[in-house]
Amino acid sequence: MPQQAYNRLGSIGSGGAGAAVANGGGGTQSPPVSPRRSPRMHRRGAKDGGGFYGRRLPAGAPRTLAQRLAWMFLSLLLRRQAIFLFAPLIYVSGMLLYMGTVSLDSVPAIISRPAPGSVYRSPQLYERLHADMDADNTSDGLSSVWKHASKNGGWKPCINMNTSGLPESSGYIFVEANGGLNQQRTSICNAVAVAGYLNATLIIPNFHYHSVWRDPSKFKDIYDEDYFITTLQNDVRVVDKVPEYIMERFGHNMSNVYNFKIKAWSSIRYYRDVVRPKLIEEKLIRISPFANRLSFDAPPSVQRLRCLANFEALRFSNPIESLAEKLVSRMKERSIDNGGKYIAVHLRFEEDMVAFSCCIFDGGEEERRDMITARERGWRGKFTKSGRVIRPGFIRVNGKCPLTPLEVGLMLRGMGFSNNTLIYLASGKIYSAEKTMGPLFEMFPLLQTKETLVETEELAPFKNFSSRMAAIDYTVCLHSEVFVTTQGGNFPHFLIGHRRYLYGGHSKTIKPDKRKLAQLFANPNIGWKSLKRQLLGMRSHSDGKGIEIRRPNDSIYSFPTPDCMCRANKTEVNRS
Repeated sequence: MPQQAYNRLGSIGSGGAGAAVANGGGGTQSPPVSPRRSPRMHRRGAKDGGGFYGRRLPAGAPRTLAQRLAWMFLSLLLRRQAIFLFAPLIYVSGMLLYMGTVSLDSVPAIISRPAPGSVYRSPQLYERLHADMDADNTSDGLSSVWKHASKNGGWKPCINMNTSGLPESSGYIFVEANGGLNQQRTSICNAVAVAGYLNATLIIPNFHYHSVWRDPSKFKDIYDEDYFITTLQNDVRVVDKVPEYIMERFGHNMSNVYNFKIKAWSSIRYYRDVVRPKLIEEKLIRISPFANRLSFDAPPSVQRLRCLANFEALRFSNPIESLAEKLVSRMKERSIDNGGKYIAVHLRFEEDMVAFSCCIFDGGEEERRDMITARERGWRGKFTKSGRVIRPGFIRVNGKCPLTPLEVGLMLRGMGFSNNTLIYLASGKIYSAEKTMGPLFEMFPLLQTKETLVETEELAPFKNFSSRMAAIDYTVCLHSEVFVTTQGGNFPHFLIGHRRYLYGGHSKTIKPDKRKLAQLFANPNIGWKSLKRQLLGMRSHSDGKGIEIRRPNDSIYSFPTPDCMCRANKTEVNRS
């Protein structure tokens, strides 16, 4: 049978393979349709002159030679889109050619302006507003500073004391309290709580000597050891040393005792599940270091022991207490015109604090050299690590710079305290005191310190012991009508809570918004009345925040309500 001719259109005109099958399957299946030729090649071969050479332009297309060339160039770009990859290179080349023809003298200078509040300009503000400040006679002083002290009825100390006996001890716990005075206080209170929870006997905490504080004081040098043991006797066993028969097992060497390295803010459950079995097995364990090794989120039984230790059992030693009470008495005598009321300011402008903050003040090159030396002496290599970037302006804008004596004076005068207000300054050695303290004395000539209130020989036994000096400051600040914190840290952390415990739940503390202060003190256009209005609002805000209830994970040492205090009735509030 002769072969049928190949029909290109068979699959379209006669149904292709489907038609053949329908008719009995006698025909062969048509091959698939050939693909269309490239549209570009198809147009190029068209009779109307396709492509770029003979294509007839559409109606309205350019007719001149230049227009036709431009049209052809655009058509080429649209069809060769890879050319657009070279567009950035062409643009940069054009810019370089252009810049080569422009004189740099004609390019306008770009002026970099510092962010508002990023530069220390408080001296200029003081110089400009000094006269208006002295002429202001509308200050209300200490007479109406606290308006929320009795809000919602107030609070009173309320720690339940244990009256039942203690079961047999599970063993002895020895802790090392590291840091300064108030960081050591954290260790002591947490150690009491852990020992009580584990039914262990607590050995009087050992104070770790630190190269920064350089204070070799022991527990009994700072606190009344006998009073501490007696106050806790119904809740936690406390002894001053480990019994001999226990130490014999470890060769009378504490380094042979098993030491727990506990993570910061560990839960009380960890002590129950991990520490207690080892305590029962060994009968003596060591925990070093111990500051901040217990979470603030703890059951009521643990919180009660913290309250008892911090607010009742810890009392300063007789030498410290005696001198501190003398300072408080003299402050009240000198402020007789204000009803015996005075302000205590915790000023952190010592050289190490200024250096650690990395802020820039107005000391110029001398200040820069001093700070480099201080950082290297106290924190060798910490601030010079490769890749570390220090931005003093950013630090200041975020309220992290310590307030200078001048700024403290400006703030207090703006908050309504007149120049006859008695102020107690709690601080270490102020950096460049001859220069920086002058403006503060001008604004508050009645300002006092430890050194001005007592004779040199009275202060001599405490002079070279930083923790004992801090304990004296703590007591004088505790009994002031107003406490002003300027930089944060453990000192105000404990003091604010202690004042709440003593003063019906209200801290009676001014805690300034240092971000806002940075903006205000750097404002070249602000006037005295406007500045004072802002600062009075800041004082009012501190008053409103004086009474606060502790939230989960807040420190019980700063927020003693409701764990350590309970509601007072109106009769008790009025009496206080």
